[in-house]
Amino acid sequence: MKTLVLVEHDNSEMKDATLAAVTAAGKLGEVHLLVAGSNCRAVAEQAAKIAGVGKVHIADDSAYENSLAENVAPLVADLMGHHDAFVSPATTTGKNIAPRVAAMLDVMQISDILSVEGEKTFTRPIYAGNAIATVESSDEKLVITVRGTAFDKAEAEGGSAEIEEVSGPGDAGISSFVSSEIAEGGDRPELTSASIIVSGGRALKDGETFEEIIMPLADKLGAGVGASRAAVDAGYVPNDYQVGQTGKIVAPDVYFAIGISGAIQHLAGMKDSKTIIAINKDEDAPIFQVADIGLVADLFKAVPELTEKL
Repeated sequence: MKTLVLVEHDNSEMKDATLAAVTAAGKLGEVHLLVAGSNCRAVAEQAAKIAGVGKVHIADDSAYENSLAENVAPLVADLMGHHDAFVSPATTTGKNIAPRVAAMLDVMQISDILSVEGEKTFTRPIYAGNAIATVESSDEKLVITVRGTAFDKAEAEGGSAEIEEVSGPGDAGISSFVSSEIAEGGDRPELTSASIIVSGGRALKDGETFEEIIMPLADKLGAGVGASRAAVDAGYVPNDYQVGQTGKIVAPDVYFAIGISGAIQHLAGMKDSKTIIAINKDEDAPIFQVADIGLVADLFKAVPELTEKL
């Protein structure tokens, strides 16, 4: 089976989410990668070094510069004439492109897989992760998104894949890129690749307080910064900080849940963390049911004290 994996990138550097997708694809058979972008040769060369990759397809066209799903999906659909499965990370970009590819191929998408049980059999979470379903596809072609935290990352070095230029339909003419506002995290790691994450909830009152309480602790620990949906909806921090069922799925070595009650939607995004540390003044908060270490305390006193002692 030949599998085509979508490489996530910013036209200059490949993103970590790709590596877990490569591992999942490797369980299906031969792995080919697709780098679609503009002036993205450096990304293709980086992708060619990933261990276990047989070939890298590069589509270098201004139409693919911003990964617009309306432009990238037809390119993938064309390449699927020579591939048996399309795999993408279950990220914002992947979840935007994959359903369009599935529709073009007239197949059912298998979303957010946790494991590969057979050539066409997979497990995936349902009911916000409270149950795991085993699903088997009867479609000729597979379209799959991969939960990055469920698979080890492929080795980024050691491979020497062939790079092949491909072309696609180009600009579909039905959408256009206007602008993007990227939240600057300074030297902090991205949420999905951070080994330590410090997350804050609605209890932090406002954006200024969030900055004052959460950021110093994160900086001391070299941690990524996350937030609950309530904190994001209240405008404390941007959307890309959100951890949870409708945000980012993370599984760091250490996860700090500060002022987060532990709604089921939030737990679905972080309960696979190796060590969960919760600070909340409500001793009955659901977060304490999953926490490895729980501190019932006023976060406005406990967190600055913890930061000071680090």
